[in-house]
Amino acid sequence: MEQLSAGRKLDRAFEELGKKNMLSFEVDLDTDVASLKALDASSDPAPGEEIPDEAAELLSGAKITVTVQSKNPLEESGEKDLIGTAMKVSTPDGALVEYRVIGDYTYIRADMDAMGKTMGSPLPDADDLPPEAGAMKDVIEGKWVKFNTKEMDKAAAEGQDTEGGAARSLDAKTQKKLVKALRDVVAGEVEFETDGGGDGTEHVTATAPFRTLITSLLGEIRPLVKDLPPGMELPTAKDLKDAPNAKVTADFTLKNGELAQVDIDLAKLAENAKVKKLGLTLRMREGTRPTAPAGATTLDLDDLMNGFLGGPAMGDAEFDMSGLADEDVPQDQL
Repeated sequence: MEQLSAGRKLDRAFEELGKKNMLSFEVDLDTDVASLKALDASSDPAPGEEIPDEAAELLSGAKITVTVQSKNPLEESGEKDLIGTAMKVSTPDGALVEYRVIGDYTYIRADMDAMGKTMGSPLPDADDLPPEAGAMKDVIEGKWVKFNTKEMDKAAAEGQDTEGGAARSLDAKTQKKLVKALRDVVAGEVEFETDGGGDGTEHVTATAPFRTLITSLLGEIRPLVKDLPPGMELPTAKDLKDAPNAKVTADFTLKNGELAQVDIDLAKLAENAKVKKLGLTLRMREGTRPTAPAGATTLDLDDLMNGFLGGPAMGDAEFDMSGLADEDVPQDQL
């Protein structure tokens, strides 16, 4: 039987993921309110700018679930091969934000009431909105809304042209160069160990000093900056000189050779902060095929740009929608 090194076992597990047509995973911030408050305090926030208790509670219990489906193996897929994409941010109380990209449309819904309370900016009642608000009432009520993805991309590209050129996408060739850079750095800087378990379960641990790893990785990526989308400025070695160099360990759980879970302990990076629990957990899931939600209301592009994404107030209506900017999904996730 072939005997593989710990690093090769991990490499092969990721290769197996690339052969799949659908991939689903869940990311969980493994922390608590006290640790988040301590981490925030260590950054010396200005008076009144401290992280709210509600936001700390939300972050400590939040999970992000992502599912991607393609008509081809994911390692061979480009954007045009994707059949459906779904992302959901949830808390113990339910879904906070959810969006899906299916066919020509992007579908979004959010618990705007919960988000408003968390950010300290409660939203108006949907019944108080003027008739001109249109589908924005559905947004406030947390119902599914949709918009044409191509039209949105076109409008965004026109906006980029106005500011000095449309953004480039990350092409397949550049992606492969980035992956190679990552593998080269991991091979040179990361220490691997393996520990076999029962029932086909095995643990591979990868340990590396944080600042050394990031500095080496950015050094490999820097020559590729010209191929990256505009605005992706990389920090310099000088910027990183004060970054903690504590060793960070990632524990990869393999089940019959396939990646099942990743646990990363980040508490040591907090240095002087009294952080007892700070980590990330990624769990691979079976997932379900992303589908278009029934009954979604079409959101007019002007409403989306002017209201949902925080532009000027709609038309001549007295109600100002600009306050929704801080509570909505960032534009780069749409």
